[in-house]
Amino acid sequence: MIKNIKEFLKAPEKTKIYEILNTNKEETKILRFMLNEYIEGKEELKVKNIIEEIFDVSELDALDYIEKFNHLMDEGWIVHSSFGTKTNDLTLLELFNSSVSLSIAFLKLVEKGSLEFIIPEKKPYLDHLEYLQEQFLRIEIYAEIANLRNNFNAKSSVKRLQSKLNLIENSIKEKLKLTKIDLPVFNFIKENELTEKEEIIFLSLLKEEYTTSNENSREMNYLLNLISSDEIERIKNRNLLDENSKLVSEDILDYDELIGAFGGYSKIYFINEEILNELIHPRKKHKMEHIVKDTVFDLIEDNVSLKDVVLPKKTMEQIETLLKQNNKRVINLLKKWGIKQNGEINIKIIFYGHPGTGKTLSAKAIANELNKPILSLDASKILSMYVGESEKNVRRMFDEYYAVAEKLKTKPVLLLNEADQFLSTRTTASFSSADKMHNQMQNIFLEQFEKFDGVLIATTNLLETLDTAFSRRFDKKIKFEKPSFDERVKLWELKLPKAEYEENFNIKELAKYELTGAEIELIIKNTALKVALRKKAIFKLKDFIEEIKKEKGSSFDSPKELGFIT
Repeated sequence: MIKNIKEFLKAPEKTKIYEILNTNKEETKILRFMLNEYIEGKEELKVKNIIEEIFDVSELDALDYIEKFNHLMDEGWIVHSSFGTKTNDLTLLELFNSSVSLSIAFLKLVEKGSLEFIIPEKKPYLDHLEYLQEQFLRIEIYAEIANLRNNFNAKSSVKRLQSKLNLIENSIKEKLKLTKIDLPVFNFIKENELTEKEEIIFLSLLKEEYTTSNENSREMNYLLNLISSDEIERIKNRNLLDENSKLVSEDILDYDELIGAFGGYSKIYFINEEILNELIHPRKKHKMEHIVKDTVFDLIEDNVSLKDVVLPKKTMEQIETLLKQNNKRVINLLKKWGIKQNGEINIKIIFYGHPGTGKTLSAKAIANELNKPILSLDASKILSMYVGESEKNVRRMFDEYYAVAEKLKTKPVLLLNEADQFLSTRTTASFSSADKMHNQMQNIFLEQFEKFDGVLIATTNLLETLDTAFSRRFDKKIKFEKPSFDERVKLWELKLPKAEYEENFNIKELAKYELTGAEIELIIKNTALKVALRKKAIFKLKDFIEEIKKEKGSSFDSPKELGFIT
């Protein structure tokens, strides 16, 4: 703000930033003079000229003031104009005849009137997310310090970050003393008696689970850099992540070993899945399981994102367009035009196509993108041998769906697997009592289907058998085709385990076989089991080809199918 700049030029000692600057009167005068000159368009100034102008001393006496410029550089408020020269490499006489300019950090500080960092108020935490937010901010500062630690010219920035870190760490400690509510992560750290360094490693990995902000933040070297001030300490700290460490030996962390292209290897770490589930959403998950437990539905995991799904371009575009209906701007416009009554997405979709092509996986991804749980229902749970039971089950299904939605305070995605079994064409010719019952069930289903308010996804292998009355009521019909060669390459790349492979292992050789995503997944599992039994667990191309031939037979022109649920 201009007001802050004017105040500093008028009386720097009276401004809010004076204490932050950590400068004496002479050094403050230098900054004030340089800011005045900067406003007049003079960015670079000779040290010698500044001293003579401000302090009105002879050239010989001017030498006494050079140290003040060194201090201003250490604090990060001015910079040497020769970018290739390290400040510590300059002699005092070289500095005396050099040019300097105000740093970006100083210009931002004097304009804003304060540091960007605001010290949190010392009051109790109201929920665990507030606590995590401040712990993750703490981890971000550790990461910034680690990035700058080896940069000789960033000494002053590291110093300021360290001060910021001390403030946030002290604030967290004070707030924890005042907090009365249960904080699962804090309790876990305390119960397991994690040291400060173990705590930083654990919180860094937990932060990645929440934010997925840095793909390298799981690597051993990254984690060691967070907790080590130099190379010697880094070597010592390796024992915090080895097999005998508390974090690994007590199953707090799991890890994978990755072998690089040039023979080296690295370790990537993950928080144990059970611990993670308890810490991230313990109550939410258990509550959902309890609510769904005695219903006709299965609660299925929806931890799949669209990036985990490989589909033809057209199919993916249709799904992405569908998800845009959840955009707030779109919803508000539709409400304004009277097309929608509320802010909830309301759509019925049918996925059709060959088994194993990603229909169910895509439904999970959609639920995840919409941030909704997903309830699955198989046709076998609706169809009944007993007269009258199927009709009751249809009504029960929709009644239970709305009851679950009411308790969860959100409408889950409803997934109807193998929908063709109960949405097939109704019989119109002379038919048996079983046919009459089936038609009656479908009429009830059609009635409930018409009134359904939420996201419904049905999957089928045969769209042709679908009753036209149902077919017309689907807002979207999306076809799932067998993957092309390029898509099969992506599927193999996505699903292959992170392991050691023989030299010249070529995924494209595997992609030549016309397989669906589900078939590829099963073949990988079968191959992995075979390789894991060997003394030297190295994956070879022939291992996969053998499994492919076992599952598909020697002739790939055969229509033989695998028993996958889509």
